[in-house]
Amino acid sequence: MATEFDVAVIGAGAAGMMCAAAAGQRGRSVVLIDHATRLAEKIRISGGGRCNFTNLDTGPANFLSENPHFCRSALSRYTPQDFLGLMKRHRIAYHEKHRGQLFCDRSAEGVIAMLRAECDAGGVQWRMPCKVGAIDKAAQGFRIGLEAAGSQGSGHGSAQGGETIVANSVVIATGGLSIPKIGATDFAFRVARQFDLKVIEPRPALVPLTFDEHAWAPFVPLSGIALEVEVETGERKSRGHFKEDLLFTHRGLSGPAVLQISSFWQAGAQLTLNLLPQIDVAATLIAEKGTIRKNLGNHLAQWLPARVADGWLAANDFRADARPADMPDRELRRLGTSLNAWQVHPNGSEGYRKAEVTRGGVDTRALSQQTMMANAVPGMHFIGEAVDVTGWLGGYNFQWAWASGMAAGLAA
Repeated sequence: MATEFDVAVIGAGAAGMMCAAAAGQRGRSVVLIDHATRLAEKIRISGGGRCNFTNLDTGPANFLSENPHFCRSALSRYTPQDFLGLMKRHRIAYHEKHRGQLFCDRSAEGVIAMLRAECDAGGVQWRMPCKVGAIDKAAQGFRIGLEAAGSQGSGHGSAQGGETIVANSVVIATGGLSIPKIGATDFAFRVARQFDLKVIEPRPALVPLTFDEHAWAPFVPLSGIALEVEVETGERKSRGHFKEDLLFTHRGLSGPAVLQISSFWQAGAQLTLNLLPQIDVAATLIAEKGTIRKNLGNHLAQWLPARVADGWLAANDFRADARPADMPDRELRRLGTSLNAWQVHPNGSEGYRKAEVTRGGVDTRALSQQTMMANAVPGMHFIGEAVDVTGWLGGYNFQWAWASGMAAGLAA
């Protein structure tokens, strides 16, 4: 015997819960299926445990995709202000931290509880923890075979191994490959390929970048130091440019600037970093060198952390005790270029284990902008990180989860 629902949502993360709640509250019978034993772990760990749940400045320009205009419809129909209205109704306090980024005052648990309550208000039934064994097209809708996944312990409904779900619509909200230790899988991509939908090659995004061990050795002593920089990579439409904080690590570069640019970086390409974006180093040193009394190391320490100043000079074969007045202009220009236009070639990234999101996913050219449904597979929708829409760092990816989840929830 099969259990029948109007809508089956697979994946109980941000997008999945938003979708299930929206569908349930419009009178649809909904089941929400997830293989995890703990609900919405990615929400729980986000923003240092306080969930950077949206960005006030969200717009289509803050997203990357092979089909860049696809996200416009969903984002325009469910905005950050709409989500703030939901937060206020549930009396969850929040604050703006930086450049439109909004965080919970207390804990990400508040957002999880809110989404759970919204699902309850829509009469959503749960199957968690429960794995999906197979999805097949039925005469009317889809047949979904379930398998028990570990012990219960989640309090979100029974995990009925061997149960078959029949649903008119199915929504795939299982995310991408980032952070496998909390349960990320390629499930969405496997389902898409099963139904002959194209998948844009997934890769880690919003991720620290690494360098050849030997080449990076001079910069290892700078590990742990952060400073604001400008960073850019790419060409023309694929060009990325950000002014954010950079963090030196033992293996390479991290911090918001590098996480942002990593979504634009292509293997083999270079990054250009301006470590002193407020100063034209060469022009300033040449113009003022006759009046500079300090040695080069102490003078640069006015602009950079002292460890960076000394380390930078050593890594680029300059003497920290040299006096700018005694240095030829060409050497000062070389120093200026090394600081204002430092060109580096990452050899890779820290991978999915450190990536905040996955770039790529189900090709949105096969989906409806309004409903997130696959044009060639009526009744099958893909939302959230599973699709080829990747936001910048700073709450944009959560806003895409809310917006795409709502779009599917109002249509499925």
